[in-house]
Amino acid sequence: MTEQHFDIVIIGAGPGGYSTALRAAQLGKTVALVERDDTLGGTCLNRGCIPSKALLTAAHSVENVRQAERMGINVALQSIDFGRLRDFRMSTVETMTKGLAGLLSHRGVTVFRGEAQLKNGHEVHVAPALGETQVLRSIKAGVGEPVGPELTISGGDIVLATGSRPLPLPNDPFSGALIDSTQALELDTFPSSAVIIGAGAVALEFASLWNASGCKVTLLIRKDRVLSSWERRASMTLTRELKRHGVNVVARTSVSHVDTGANLGATVHYRQGDDCEELTAYGEVVLAAIGRMPNTDADWFASNGIALDERGYVLTDAYGRTNVEGVWALGDITPGHALAHRAFEQGITIAETIAGLDPKPVVDETVPQVVFSFPEAASVGLTLSEAKSRDTIVDPQETAYPMLSNSRMLMSGEGGSMTIVSGAMTDAPDVPLVLGVHIVSPIASDLIAEAEQLVGNHVPLADAARLIHPHPTFSESFGEALLKADGRPLHTR
Repeated sequence: MTEQHFDIVIIGAGPGGYSTALRAAQLGKTVALVERDDTLGGTCLNRGCIPSKALLTAAHSVENVRQAERMGINVALQSIDFGRLRDFRMSTVETMTKGLAGLLSHRGVTVFRGEAQLKNGHEVHVAPALGETQVLRSIKAGVGEPVGPELTISGGDIVLATGSRPLPLPNDPFSGALIDSTQALELDTFPSSAVIIGAGAVALEFASLWNASGCKVTLLIRKDRVLSSWERRASMTLTRELKRHGVNVVARTSVSHVDTGANLGATVHYRQGDDCEELTAYGEVVLAAIGRMPNTDADWFASNGIALDERGYVLTDAYGRTNVEGVWALGDITPGHALAHRAFEQGITIAETIAGLDPKPVVDETVPQVVFSFPEAASVGLTLSEAKSRDTIVDPQETAYPMLSNSRMLMSGEGGSMTIVSGAMTDAPDVPLVLGVHIVSPIASDLIAEAEQLVGNHVPLADAARLIHPHPTFSESFGEALLKADGRPLHTR
């Protein structure tokens, strides 16, 4: 059995794992990164963020064709070449994963392909990945060399970044036409009809994608609106806009089971509200998008004494330390938003802490949430109800901005909403701050970046409202909303 030692050994090469590796190597640490898949990047690059956004980018082109007639441009959508669309998706993923491999190699990170198990807190046993007979090592980008049928790597610090997987329905495992998000991305064509169970980002993005392609989409949600944990105005607006785009949103549903049957397609059996009558919805495919579960059920989590909460998430302090000395965890296996950009910052924080620096910990309130639906939705910071529940916040206020007063919003033909939450802290009661921003609009995913800076840096509302936004742009709506929140509305009452 071959043995090697590194300063840091990381299990999992998704956003959390590879960001830790890149920053640690930059700080002069020797780093080993162990991944069982044949490409780096985890779910995000291979089966989530990147391929789904590639398809959504294509779907925006379809939407633009449909919007053209409203503006006097006579064009028609003839067909979708699914072969070329598949090539576009796969080439985008390939470019990103190869670029990541090259960057890791340039930074001097040693990549091992294999199945990892933590032993004794500081040793990682690596067995061949599924379908392989040897553990592979890559020092040069993408060039794997066999190093034996098994390998033990020791590290001064171990970072766990094993990620998550789609959560199945309680009584129905993924099978046949009942698929998860990974299978949905791998479909050779878009379905002609689909039932989607869920009200979160994955469900809404596929609803928008398939609906834009002409698929008949039925969206079954548990509450009265999508994104029910978000600020109410934003979630209600997005629910309305999805319906206006043609998605059949069925609220207050409880799914009992899914019948995949012997034929093509699947039938979802559900009840609505307090009605005891069983209803059904049929789709060529049924996508269950009710959340994800952390990959922490391997025996070695328990055998190493790593503390988990009741849902299986690894418990850590603000810097990523677990209860086991020298073992760290981040990303989807820790409680909080399961988002790649959160994992990026967690990885940087862990690497810098191990290196003896004094970074600030990740604060979930400053992590923006984004849904790439049609239109997009984005949120960062507190809602009004959350602000009111804090004893440290004085006089919380909510300001709603009428989005259709923005010229670019009017041109887009979309509906939307924007809400700013402000309030002062008890130690400075006369200085209101920007505490939260909640947006539904085209390019909300880009607009939220400015809001994150204001919320995360505790910028006074009056100072934020003084910032000039170019005219005429979507971003101008944010500037106008800040002015209104500051009691100085310009183009609104």
